[in-house]
Order: sequence, then C-alpha cells, then structure tokens
Amino acid sequence: MDIIVQIALNAVIAGATYSLVALGVNLLYSTGRFFDLGYGGLMTVGGYAAFFLYKESGFPLVAALVLAVIITGIIGFVIEKLIYRPLRQRKASNTVLLIASLGVITVIQAGLAMAFTSQFQTLSRNIAGQRTFEISGGIITETQVVILVAGLVVMALLGVVLKYTLWGKAVRAVADDEEVAQVVGINSERVIGIIFFIGACIGAMAGIAVGFDTGLQPTMGLPLLLKGIVAAIIGGIGNVWAGVIGAFALAIIENLGAWKFSGEWKDAISFAVLIFFLIFRPQGIWPK
Repeated sequence: MDIIVQIALNAVIAGATYSLVALGVNLLYSTGRFFDLGYGGLMTVGGYAAFFLYKESGFPLVAALVLAVIITGIIGFVIEKLIYRPLRQRKASNTVLLIASLGVITVIQAGLAMAFTSQFQTLSRNIAGQRTFEISGGIITETQVVILVAGLVVMALLGVVLKYTLWGKAVRAVADDEEVAQVVGINSERVIGIIFFIGACIGAMAGIAVGFDTGLQPTMGLPLLLKGIVAAIIGGIGNVWAGVIGAFALAIIENLGAWKFSGEWKDAISFAVLIFFLIFRPQGIWPK
C-alpha cells in the first residue's frame, strides 16, 4: 500500500510541474500557431535567474523568485517582438517559426552554459534539512508541497482571467480566429505579446520548481518542454485546460511505468503514449 501512495504522490508533483509547462505550451500554440521550442530555454532562464538572485546575489527568497519570473516574462516578450513578430508579419510559415525557435533555445542554452557552466546546480540551500510529511505511508517534501500549491494557484488564477476578464475574451477570440478578432477591433499583436509575457512567466515558475526539486542544468529546458508538449497533445492541443488533464495523465502513466520497470524507462513510456495518441486519438482526451 505504501508504494502505491508514494507513486500517487510522485505523480501529483510531476503532474503539477508538467501542468505549468503544458499551460504555457497551449497558451503560446493557441495564439502563435506553432510549437515554440524557445519556451524550453525560457524555463531554464527562470530557474537560473532565481539561482543568481537567491544564491549568488543574496536576495530574499520571495523577492528573488518574483524578480526571476518578471525578468523571464520580459525576455519572452522581447523575443516575440524582435524575432517571431517580424516573421509573422512577413507571412512566415509555421516551419520557419519552429526553426527560429530552435535557434532561440540554442542561443539561450549556450549563453547559460557560458554564464553558469554546465555543472549541476540546485536552488535549495539545505536539501538534507528539508521537512517531510507522511501521507498514508508516502513521503512528500516541503518543497514539493510548495510546488503543488503554487501550480494549483497559477492554474486557478489563469482560469479566472481567461474566463471572466475582457482580456481573456480577447485571447479566446484571437485563438479562435485572429483575422475576425482584428475586424472587431482587437489588437491581436498586443494580445499575442502579452501572451508571450505571461507564458514566459509560467515557464519561469516551472523552471524554478524543477530547480528546487531536482536541480538546474543549461540543457534541462528541452526535455521538460517535450514533456509539456506531450501532455498538451494527450490532453488536446490548443485547449489550455486539456493540457492540465494530459499533464496529470502523463505523470501517472510515467510513474506507474517507472515502478513496474525502472526510472530509465520514463521518457520512453511518455513518447510511447504520445505515439499511441497520435495514431488512435490525435485530437486528445479533451479536444478544443
């Protein structure tokens, strides 16, 4: 019984992190219409920004985290304005945008490696001294509890904003049909720019969560992004909340597979699930 509870707890924590990534992926895809690989680099930027401010510059924890999220959001906004927006205005294809985003993540990874080296870093100052909580025989750390709560709060706030605010309605309009949205007076470029800022902020939170839970490396963004893309496709690409469902489903399947086989099979299992959905249910669990 204890092992089942532990698997469930591990799946919930992994699902919370994957959900943040999938939220960002679906937000960006629904308005930008392409998979932004640079988003993986922004997640890493968020983690390293927090690392620099908190551990190397001595900022208070909360101030360091807030600043890291804002800085990452600004970088995401600037990247959209200087790289993706000019390409969209020139009617670049989704393939061109995808290749451009590959260049973005490559530059970000190289820059972080030069600035912080490729050595493993962690945001936690005292890993051994973390408090742990026991739930029906399963163990969860204080950091993991914070990650879970933060993830749920972000999801709830985003849901309220998208459903009940005028800006949220504008986002949904641009996601449904950008040309029609422009006809009725919505500034789609402004909406997309804000989406990239918010998406980058959410990605920074995911990167920070990984930094506290398992640690930081300059190349960690792409594998994490791929998990978010898999979760988004499983749930239903373009549907923001379907990505959350896909994230928790992926986390459960991964952790059950790791228990049944071994941890090395996690990535293989997740991509096997992806292939299954692409063949038999490409619209995902909850299509848009």
